[in-house]
Amino acid sequence: MGQEVDRTRYSRQILFEGIGEAGQEKLLQSRVAIVGMGALGTVLANHMVRAGVGFVRVIDRDFVEASNLQRQMLYDESHAQEGMPKAIAAYETLRRVNSGVEIEPVVADLTWQNAEELLCDVDLVLDGTDNFQVRFLVNDVCVKHGIPWVYGGGVSAHGMTMPILPGETPCLRCLFDAAPAPGTTQTCDTAGVIGPIIHVVASYQAVEGMKILVGAQDNVRRTMLNLGLWNYSTNSIDISKARRPDCPCCGRGEYQYLDSRTGEEAVSLCGRNTIQISPSEPWNVDLPALAKRLEQSGRVESNKFLVRFYATDEIRLVIFGDGRVLVQGTEDLAAARTLYAKFIGM
Repeated sequence: MGQEVDRTRYSRQILFEGIGEAGQEKLLQSRVAIVGMGALGTVLANHMVRAGVGFVRVIDRDFVEASNLQRQMLYDESHAQEGMPKAIAAYETLRRVNSGVEIEPVVADLTWQNAEELLCDVDLVLDGTDNFQVRFLVNDVCVKHGIPWVYGGGVSAHGMTMPILPGETPCLRCLFDAAPAPGTTQTCDTAGVIGPIIHVVASYQAVEGMKILVGAQDNVRRTMLNLGLWNYSTNSIDISKARRPDCPCCGRGEYQYLDSRTGEEAVSLCGRNTIQISPSEPWNVDLPALAKRLEQSGRVESNKFLVRFYATDEIRLVIFGDGRVLVQGTEDLAAARTLYAKFIGM
């Protein structure tokens, strides 16, 4: 079991019959990656670290803003004021929660270029993302390499979750063959979101993840759970027989999202009036030099992780060290690309 301090820290968890001492030892030896450190991701990371999962990698491309604080439990006002990258802010909070867990913060966008590197050395992947493109990418990696993962989503007062065990359960593309068309689904920015639904969904994800890590696969749900908190509704859809022989991913072994080598990518982020532009290859940007150059064109704020440039009163560009740029204040892809070329020129 390890040192006596571990027994004290995890004593109540060990007393639970479903885990016990053998299960706790498995948790201590386990490795987990959490993709997205927004609302779901922060709850998931909090549960994994407090439960004593030995290694937790937290991956996020974004930085903390004031609007996050209502539901993203690992962040505080100082993180928002500093514009701290979420992965770094989460790491700073979590290392004070449990110094016995190895926590690796990764400030990056999960793409076809880095997904296998970031996800293939873990025992479990947990979904804290906010869009289906990334979820399909996670699904491709996990199915290809036989890694269990747990899907989750929440908006307004509604949420859903399901565990995915490659080779045993349907994969995500068995159930959702393609991402929903833009504008056809609710987002946090169009429908809002209350914190409790996030905590409930992520807690269901976390407990399924713990079952997987301790080897209690027979207890893992073979259902998609749908929850509504405001009017209290819940239903569980049996998906045990929903695997499709013609599924592009788990049926035919076509990993479309993992092989989408399309060069520079520009995508709209979850109804946030923001366009993200990613270079075809990660760049090592000299952020201080870039900040100095941009100061000649407008107001600049910076820290060691990013540069925030105010192109106009309404639009700002946030540049990360890997060359990624968030163009905030527009959903016009062409306008975002124009600003990118004009001020960044990468």
